[in-house]
This record gives sequence, C-alpha cells and structure tokens, in this order.
Amino acid sequence: MAEIRVLLADDHTLVRQGIKHCLKDTGLSIVGEAADGEEAVALARSLTPDVVVMDVSMPRVDGIEATRLIKKNCPTIPVLILSAYDHEQYIFALLEAGAAGYLLKDISYQEMAQAIRDVHRGESVLHPAIMQKVMKRFKKTNRPEEDKEALITERETDVLRLAARGMRNKDIANALCLSTRTVEAHLNSIFNKWKVGSRTDAIIHALKAGLLSIDELN
Repeated sequence: MAEIRVLLADDHTLVRQGIKHCLKDTGLSIVGEAADGEEAVALARSLTPDVVVMDVSMPRVDGIEATRLIKKNCPTIPVLILSAYDHEQYIFALLEAGAAGYLLKDISYQEMAQAIRDVHRGESVLHPAIMQKVMKRFKKTNRPEEDKEALITERETDVLRLAARGMRNKDIANALCLSTRTVEAHLNSIFNKWKVGSRTDAIIHALKAGLLSIDELN
C-alpha cells in the first residue's frame, strides 16, 4: 500500500520535527513542512499532498484562512486541524472553511496517525471535546419541517448516528451487519440529499434539524 503523503503546517519547528519523527514507519510520509499559513497554501498547490495537517494559530495567514484557500484551490485535499485551542470561534470557523477534522494536541501520535488515515479515506474526525461543543451548539428542541426529498431513511439515520459517535465506516458496518460499501453508499446518499460534502457537515445539519440529539450520541 502506498504511503499517505502529508503536508504539515505548524509555526513551531520543534512540533513539526516531533510529529515527523513519531510518524516514521506508520505508512505516513511528511512530504512538506510549512511554518505559516501562506506557505501551507503554496505547498498544498505545488505538492498536492494526500492530507494537510494544519495548526490554527500561525503568522501571516492563520489556519482558518489557509484551510479556506486550500479547499478553494485544491478541494479534494482533506485538511485535518491539530490545535491546542478548543475555542468555539476557531472550531466553527474551521468547519465552515472545510476542515475534515479537528483534533486537540492532547492526543497520542497513534491517534493522530489513525486520524490522518481516516480523513484520507474520506471520513471526518472530531476530538470528543470538539464533538461535544458541536452538539451543544446545535441542539434543538423542535424539529423544523423539511422537504420530503431532504428526509433520510431510518437506516441512513442509524449510520449517521454511529458516525456522529466517532465510529469509522468499518466499525459502523460491523455494528449494523452491513458491508463497508453499503455504509459508504448510505453516507453518500445523505450527502446528496442534504447537499453537504462531509460527515461533519451532515452531523451538524442533523443536529440543527433535531434529527440527532446529544443524549443519544453520548
């Protein structure tokens, strides 16, 4: 299996060196390093990595704007946020900018390596603390009326509920006695109905609409 090519953007040299060292022999290859957001955008265009791992607070161009520009210029490249900050203004601005996931720097390198693999497969990854903030923000007591065309099936709801709990497609498939391809088909159906581009977008949409609740996701 080919190595996953990763662009690492963080303004601290020690952090970049540490991550690069710890990801050795994991099937992940750091193909570029950026010390600020402007450099990250330029390297994303020139190197076309498989995944960009992005810090939030960086000079010249911050991680939010860098993520937005990368998704505009290279929409197929997933951006995984790795930050020390869990402030809501960062979280929701980055998700709106198109980030595929948001991790905090208290995770292990093994968890980070798995998250990179997950977003490379098209899955979304949110740190549990980040997911709680997302769920609380979009909690609704009343379910708004929706067009019938926008409604998802019971099985699609089951898949989305497990995705919102942070389960990977393979684990969802095992839990529901489905194939991984069927799970992917259900998620793609949800994306098409709701005109969203990722699991995170779909989860946020479902929380806004009252289709998922915080209690059932805990």
